[in-house]
Amino acid sequence: MKNIGLYIHIPFCRSKCPYCDFYSMRATENQFDDYTICVLESLEEWAEKLGRKSDTLYFGGGTPSLLGGKNIALITRRAKELFGVDGEITVECNPSAIDETFFETVAAAGVNRISLGMQSAVDGERRKLGRLADRTKVAECIKKAREAGLENISLDVMLGVPDQTQESIKETIDFCLESNVPHISAYMLKLEEGTYYYNNAEKLNLPDEDLTADMYTLLGDILEENGYRNYEISNFAKTGFEGRHNLKYWNCEEYLGIGPSAHSFIDGKRFYYPRDLDSFRLGCLPVADGEGGDEEEYIMLRLRLADGLIFAEYKERFNKDIPTQIITRAEPFAKQGFVKISKDSLSLTRKGFLLSNTIISNLIYG
Repeated sequence: MKNIGLYIHIPFCRSKCPYCDFYSMRATENQFDDYTICVLESLEEWAEKLGRKSDTLYFGGGTPSLLGGKNIALITRRAKELFGVDGEITVECNPSAIDETFFETVAAAGVNRISLGMQSAVDGERRKLGRLADRTKVAECIKKAREAGLENISLDVMLGVPDQTQESIKETIDFCLESNVPHISAYMLKLEEGTYYYNNAEKLNLPDEDLTADMYTLLGDILEENGYRNYEISNFAKTGFEGRHNLKYWNCEEYLGIGPSAHSFIDGKRFYYPRDLDSFRLGCLPVADGEGGDEEEYIMLRLRLADGLIFAEYKERFNKDIPTQIITRAEPFAKQGFVKISKDSLSLTRKGFLLSNTIISNLIYG
C-alpha cells in the first residue's frame, strides 16, 4: 500500500487575521501542552487502526509555531515512531510567533521544511493583513532557520490585497529572490464569508480582477526567469523543492488529518473533524464526508498541476482511456492559449490557471 500523508492542525493564533477563515482561536500557553497530549493520543489511535506508513508530515493552522518548539518536536518524534515518517516534515510558522530556540529544537526532531507566512514584504500591506512582524523580522527568521540547518524554506505571498500595486508586488518578488528561498506560494485574496474583510469589503481598496491577474502573471514570469517552476496553480519551486505533502492532495493520494477541522482521505472515503476544539479534546469521532477519488475529482485536482492529466497515469488508475469528450471540449481552449494538448497529456497554461475553475468545469461537465 502507498504511504499516506499526515496533517496536524494547530488551531491557535495570537490574533485573527482579517481575511482568514481557517479554524483558529486565541489561546493561552497552558492550553498548548494539553492540546499536544490530545494530538499524541490521536496519533496512537490512528496508527493502531490504520497500520499504515507515512512519508510526509505537515503542521498547519492556525499558527503551528505558536505551540512551541518542544511540543512540535514531541509530536514529530511520535509520528516518526508510529508512522515511520522519513520524508518531508513541514511546519507553518508566523514570523511573529517563533521563540529563540524554535528552529534548532524542531530541526533536531526531524523537521526539514519551514513555510513562513510572510504574505507581503511591504510593511504597510502586512499591517493591513493583520501581520504583526515587519519585513526585517521575516528576513531574520529566514536567517535563523538556515543557521539551524533548515534550507527548504517556503514563503507565502498574497495577491490582490488592499492598496497593492504592480510596484509593491514587485518589491515583494524582489525580496523573495534576494532571500533565495527555494519555494514560493502565491495566493489570490478571496473574501471568505464571516471574515472581517468579507463584512467590510466596501471599505477596502482592493485591486480589481484584471490588476490581480496581471500581478499573478508578473510574479510567475519573474520567478520563471529566475529558476522557479510554476508546478501548481499557486506554487513555484526550484527543482527538487516542490511541496511533497501538498502534491498528495493534487495527485488524489491518501492522507490523514488530525485536529479540529482537519480533513482526511483514506480507502476511498473522505471524513473530517468538526470545527470544535472541545469536541476534539473529548475524543469525538470524525464526520463522514462521502466517497472520494473518482474520475471527476481526479481530473479536477490533476489539472491544478502544470503537468496536468497524464493519459497513461489516468489509464493505469481507472483502467480506461481519458474520455474523448474531455479532449474535444479542451480544443477551443487550446486555440485560445489556455490549454496545452499533446499525445501524452492535457494541461492548463499559466494563462489558463487564471480561469482554472471555469475551464475545468467546462472540460468535465461541458
